[in-house]
Formats: sequence, C-alpha cells, structure tokens
Amino acid sequence: MTKTKQQVSVLFMLFSILFCVCLISANILETKQISVLGISLTGGLIVFPVSYIINDCVCEVWGFRKARLLIWTGFAMNFFFVTMGALCDWIPGAPYWTNDAGFHAIFGLAPRVAGASFVAFIAGSFANAYVMSRMKIRDKGRRFSWRAILSTIAGESLDSIIFFPLALGGVVPADELPKLMLWQVLLKTLYEVVALPVTVRVVRRLKQHEGEDAYDNGINYSIWKIFSLG
Repeated sequence: MTKTKQQVSVLFMLFSILFCVCLISANILETKQISVLGISLTGGLIVFPVSYIINDCVCEVWGFRKARLLIWTGFAMNFFFVTMGALCDWIPGAPYWTNDAGFHAIFGLAPRVAGASFVAFIAGSFANAYVMSRMKIRDKGRRFSWRAILSTIAGESLDSIIFFPLALGGVVPADELPKLMLWQVLLKTLYEVVALPVTVRVVRRLKQHEGEDAYDNGINYSIWKIFSLG
C-alpha cells in the first residue's frame, strides 16, 4: 500500500493547519513560566510536543517528503506570525493604550531568542522525521510505538541542545543549562508516551482512510527539496 502523489489530501491539509496552530500557540505560551511537579518550565510545554506527534503521524502515513513540506510550512507560518507580532510591538501605541508592557512581554520576542527558536525547530523537526523514516524502513513497518518514542527523543534532544545555549547562554548559569535541557527532553518524551495510545489509533485510521502507508525507499533526504512530493 504505497503511493506517491504530487498533491496533498484534505486530511494532510488539516494536520498541517493544526501543526501551524501548535507552533504559533507555543510561541505565545512560552512567555509564561509554569511549575510542573515543582519543576520550572515554560507554558509552551503544554502544546509544543503535539507538533512532534503530528510530525510522527505525517511521516508514518505520508512519508518524509510530505513531512518536509509540513515542517517548512510550519516554519514559514511561525516566522510570519513572529514578524507581524514584532512589527506591531515596534509601532507606537495609541495615546490611550496602557498595556505596552504586557503586549511587549508576549510579542516582543528578542531576536536572539527568535533565531534560536527557529534554528532549533528546523533541526529538531527534521531529526524527528528522519529517524521515523529510517526506522520504518529498517523495521519493515513494525514497532511504530518504539520509533515514535525514539524519534521524539532524537528531535527534542537536538532542539534543546541548540535552543538553550543559543537563547540562554550567558543568561542562565552554565551549570543550570544541562538540567533545563534534560527536563525538557524527559517531560516532552513523557508527553509523547502518554499520548501514544491515541497516536497509534489515529495513525491506523489515517492509513485506512487515505489508503497510504509510505516507505521512503531511495528518496532524497535533503531538507531543501520542499516541493518534491512524488
């Protein structure tokens, strides 16, 4: 049950929309510091791991090439949102506007943090998709749960290794950075594990509905071939 298509399905389009919404929501929620089991984290933890789950579903059902399109689409939409937010934050407020500080706290993302976030997202998302794709070929389609977890560990680890030093190096004490990175990876992976029963059912239904179960034999894994879908 293998197909190659240059067009995308309605379900793929809906997953792409949800993926973009998750990324944009994570940007806003990241501005709030939260405490989970006594551990200080950012609010983005609530929604950002969902993007990895969607990435897993898309790569498993439609293959790496569609996942590549998904990742770059998410990047473009997130970049557009952050740019528009920064532009609006830069424009002086109306004389009666009294909430500049609050608006700036949410939309005034520092260029350093924004740049680190974008680089980490691209690296982590493609690592996740690549591991999913290669393990599926190796395992001949078996053990979806195992590769979903391992791909998340690979993606989230690379994301954290890139983001925290670039965004917070020199701000957060050097001995605290590894702890922050480790907790991010552990909790986001736990999120994936808890959601795994639902993910497995969603993937099964998607394969049945779409009539697809992609295997990426002999494809070009370059991240730049954005519109190469078939």
